[in-house]
Amino acid sequence: MKELLELLGVLALIQGGAGLLTEFTDLDWGLVHRLGFFDGYETYASVTLLVLAFALFAVAESRKSG
Repeated sequence: MKELLELLGVLALIQGGAGLLTEFTDLDWGLVHRLGFFDGYETYASVTLLVLAFALFAVAESRKSG
């Protein structure tokens, strides 16, 4: 369970960072800007993904391994 939470945290961290990079640079990478229902709210969605990633890391750290 701990490994699954860490994996989800890494994915959320990558997608949140990619979303912010897409917003502030000309890079066209990541999932957030490709989803239509985030139109106009890509920055907020990316920041939310980053916060979710750190929350998942905190929960994974509080779990026992295995």
